[in-house]
Amino acid sequence: MVIQKVLIIEDEEKLAVILGKYLAQAGYEFDIVMDGAEALSRVRTFAPDIILLDLMLPSVDGIEICTQVRRDSEVPIIMTTAKVEEIDRLLGLEVGADDYVCKPYSPKEVVARVKAILRRTNNTAPIQTGLVLEEDTLFVNYNGMRTDLTHVEFMLLQTMFKHPGRVYNRARLMDSIYDDDRVVSDRTIDSHVKKIRKKLQDIAPDCEFIHSIYGVGYKFEVM
Repeated sequence: MVIQKVLIIEDEEKLAVILGKYLAQAGYEFDIVMDGAEALSRVRTFAPDIILLDLMLPSVDGIEICTQVRRDSEVPIIMTTAKVEEIDRLLGLEVGADDYVCKPYSPKEVVARVKAILRRTNNTAPIQTGLVLEEDTLFVNYNGMRTDLTHVEFMLLQTMFKHPGRVYNRARLMDSIYDDDRVVSDRTIDSHVKKIRKKLQDIAPDCEFIHSIYGVGYKFEVM
């Protein structure tokens, strides 16, 4: 049995140790780093399956660490923060975090979120959903039923499809479908999502794939 590894990047030592004990009880290996300047090198040497990343750290903050990790890795990241303002939540998700937890939190809740995210990322999306994206033809196939998407619709769906459960705000989705820095309103993304949902509904009437996250954006997940 492969033991999965969790890297805790947290400058509150007592909190990090408690969290580590809960993770160990749940069967995970863990490591702790308490300084932002050391975090990136520890990510490379420890090679975690998931990262718990505090927003406020000495030397380098969590946003910068998350941004740098995302340049060459898709390792899941859960951000933890005592700052509950909406802008901080949005910013954390925009740079590539998969989830966030506000302090004070229950260690049991954090472990439950770790389990949920690792369960999703350890399975491929086609196996989970029955949905297959045919990049060469821009068709989407669901159990033999097919529908075609426009290029923009396909890119938008593919971005979310690659990481089930990850929440994307509209700015990140715009970046994924437009590479010319054009100015596009949030309503454009909403319009594309509405059209994709209608086409998916035609081939999979009993499934809901794209979910709205109030105040943030969208995620792909079968419920």
